[in-house]
This record gives sequence, structure tokens and C-alpha cells, in this order.
Amino acid sequence: MTRVIVVDDQTVVREGLVLLLQLLPDIQVVGAAAGGEEALRLVATERPDVVLMDLRMPKMDGVEATKRVRAEHPDTQVVVLTTYSDDESVFAALRAGARGYLTKDARAGEIAEAIAAVQRGEAQFDPAIQRRLAETVTSRAVSTEGLPDGLTPREADVLRLIAEGRSNTEIAGQLVITEATVKTHINNLFAKIGVRDRAQAVTYAFRRGLVG
Repeated sequence: MTRVIVVDDQTVVREGLVLLLQLLPDIQVVGAAAGGEEALRLVATERPDVVLMDLRMPKMDGVEATKRVRAEHPDTQVVVLTTYSDDESVFAALRAGARGYLTKDARAGEIAEAIAAVQRGEAQFDPAIQRRLAETVTSRAVSTEGLPDGLTPREADVLRLIAEGRSNTEIAGQLVITEATVKTHINNLFAKIGVRDRAQAVTYAFRRGLVG
């Protein structure tokens, strides 16, 4: 069972999400919070696998709460579920460490898949947001100078395409290299930037300003 905490300052939304999640298989709701500070206390006591996080909340918003959860409880993943899908909100959440981003019109199956995806170490985005991320990443060239952590220009290209959501096969096709070479670049860049999976690599790329 995946242990989940729901965070939303609107009572009707929060209680509705709890009821919805309780109907889904393999998900156990272990708490619900009305704000970021309460969420941090619940995460500390309940140790959930995933936090379903709203963004716009009084006192401590979802971005700050996400940053604190990821820093203090790195085994707990965060999926943002919010009304807002503007670029500023999306990139702020990703830089804070969120691995999923959905809008509140998401269906139950989409929420369940996002929770499962972040548990697998993957990233999961609302389809419209995924398209915008891809457009942003594609339109922004990665500088060949001043790359962090000793990344080579080709490794930065691979990281950019990972952030775009491309598979190894797609990366190989776009860069005109073999899949084996792609895997070598991924292993090398993961070692250099200190990440374990593609979701962490995406977060790193946004935090270091390589994309977004």
C-alpha cells in the first residue's frame, strides 16, 4: 500500500480528495492537512510515501512546504495538485522538488498513476503541462560554457532531452547516436550530478537553470 497525505486549505476539496483516494486500490490515506505547516508535522509523524500538495495556501504555501518535505524527508515524494498551471507555478514547484504536477480537473486514474509514477522514481505531469515543458526545453539552448558539475555539452543535451520526457530511443534518434551511447551519457551525468533516476535529473535540471 502507498501511504498518502493530502494537503489542501479548502475543506471541501481536501475531504473530497480523501474520499476519492480511499476508493482507489493500493492507496492508504494516512492524514490530511489544511496548510504547509500542518503538512510538515504530519509527514514527520506518519512518514508517507507521497504527499498530494496544493500550492496556494496561507502562511506556508505548497512550494515552501514541498521544499521542506524534500529536504527533511527525502524518501517522501510530492505530487502537486492545484488549480494553477501557469509557468511560474509549475517551475517553482519543480525547483522545490515536486515530481508530479496535476491540475484539479485530473481524473481519479490520472491521480493514481501520478502517485504510482513518483513511487517508481519517475516524473508525471498533466498532459498540457508536459507539452509546455517540452516546448520550453526545446526552445532553450543549453550553453556550452559554464555547465555545472563538470557536465559536457553532450551530457547537457541528454539531460535537456530527459527533462523533455524523451525515452532513450528518442534521445538516440534526435542526437544521432546509439542507445548504448545514450546510456553511457546518462550513467556519467547521473554520477556527476549525484542523482539516482530520471525524475531527480529533471529536478536537478530545473534547479540549476539548465531548462525552464
